[in-house]
Amino acid sequence: MKRVTSLFFVLTVLITFPGCSQPKDKNQESNSMTDTTTSENTATATFGGGCFWCTEAQFQLLDGVLSVQSGFSGGSVKNPSYKEVCTGLTGHAEVIQVTYDSTKLSYDELLEAFWASHDPTQLNRQGNDVGTQYRSVIFYHDEHQRELAELYKKKLNESGAYNKPVVTEISPFTVFYKAEDYHQNYFNQNGDQPYCQFVVAPKVEKFKKVFKERIHH
Repeated sequence: MKRVTSLFFVLTVLITFPGCSQPKDKNQESNSMTDTTTSENTATATFGGGCFWCTEAQFQLLDGVLSVQSGFSGGSVKNPSYKEVCTGLTGHAEVIQVTYDSTKLSYDELLEAFWASHDPTQLNRQGNDVGTQYRSVIFYHDEHQRELAELYKKKLNESGAYNKPVVTEISPFTVFYKAEDYHQNYFNQNGDQPYCQFVVAPKVEKFKKVFKERIHH
């Protein structure tokens, strides 16, 4: 509990740092399955924190999040299938692409949710999900996102919030490939499945308690 308390103290302090307004994404490449609808107040964030069924279900809860899509980023194979990514040979990470209302939710707050949603000290795994496809990673869309992500990571490591170093990869966004349709909104549609009951559901409940003031109703 001490580690969790320390982590959120650090993140709460960081959230007060002044930041420039979130720039809109430019030249974003995506496959034909990806919704690229934007407006003056929308922005995009891309995170990998283990199985995307878990992270999708958590981020869907946040007030200000407009949509969450599960997919793949960071690899060398174009239009990979889930089966191909699961081999660990394509270089992709399972990620979520978050579209959010930047007037209601800041990138700072999304970073807070990201680091609370998984264990960023585990290298190329989350629990029993093992492989580079489950790595902790932030794909930044602009310099503002990069600077904030690197600052948070540095502060978390300096604070001793974790007993081990944060190993989250911070890399430039290149392309997002949307996963097959059956992966989308997975937890809400398959809550009775064993993995959802024993892995996803506990993470979702913990997330709800930590961010109860920011959950949409």
